[in-house]
Amino acid sequence: MLLRHKEESAEELAGFTEAVRERVQAPKTAVDLDWPSYAGKKRHLPWYLLAARCLAANGVRIVMHGGGAHTAGRIYTEQQLQLLGIRRCDDWAEVGAALDENRLAFIPLGAWMPVLQRMIDMRNLLGLRSPIHSLARLLNPLGARCGLQSIFHPGYQDTHRQASTLLGDHAIVIKGEGGEVEMNPDNISHLYGTTGGLPWDEEWPALSERRHVKPGQLDPRHLLAVWEGREEDAYGELAVIATMALALRGLGATRDAAFGQAHDYWQSRHSSI
Repeated sequence: MLLRHKEESAEELAGFTEAVRERVQAPKTAVDLDWPSYAGKKRHLPWYLLAARCLAANGVRIVMHGGGAHTAGRIYTEQQLQLLGIRRCDDWAEVGAALDENRLAFIPLGAWMPVLQRMIDMRNLLGLRSPIHSLARLLNPLGARCGLQSIFHPGYQDTHRQASTLLGDHAIVIKGEGGEVEMNPDNISHLYGTTGGLPWDEEWPALSERRHVKPGQLDPRHLLAVWEGREEDAYGELAVIATMALALRGLGATRDAAFGQAHDYWQSRHSSI
């Protein structure tokens, strides 16, 4: 807790990450995107789940991992897996099978690093998040080609980028909506990237001239209805497309090419399932 109070340095985060990676017992598995999901959503629905599902339907291999519903009043990835047809895995063998079958898998942190999950679970007892909440976003346990990270609080994004650079990782860090890896189409977005040991930055403009009104209530069934084309959501669909573009940027596409590809993926989502 003292470390959290003083704020973790990039060097400390990199050292913690190396220590955890040395203890991960997982077979070599081809993964395109490591997608940590630990914050939960409270102002908007988790549109990033549709982005991940749409990318997977187009051949992108994604591993998501999260730490459970540790804060009341939020919607967490793990709670929506069954609704959206995303497989929850209890070990790395199941992750490999899910990737081969659907190219998308979710594995709880407690299934592969239970000691870290226990530390996260202490949040409600201590009333303060531990450094594990930051560390979890850096772990990339299967060595995916690109690690996507979202840090909500200003000032921490560059620290995470520095840690990823020290680790030699290819990663993009953003201030995602609600702390999840999800682009907010109403805001200018800054991408803190690192590739081959070199940092880089991009600023993406907002996609909407006017801010969207936040929904009065969050009904996860609306996600499925939008996915299936039974309902529409101007904010949500822009968030999905922009989040896919972020992921494709991480896999090497330029911004313009990434948005074009993401738009095509979304429009053809039913034919790609």
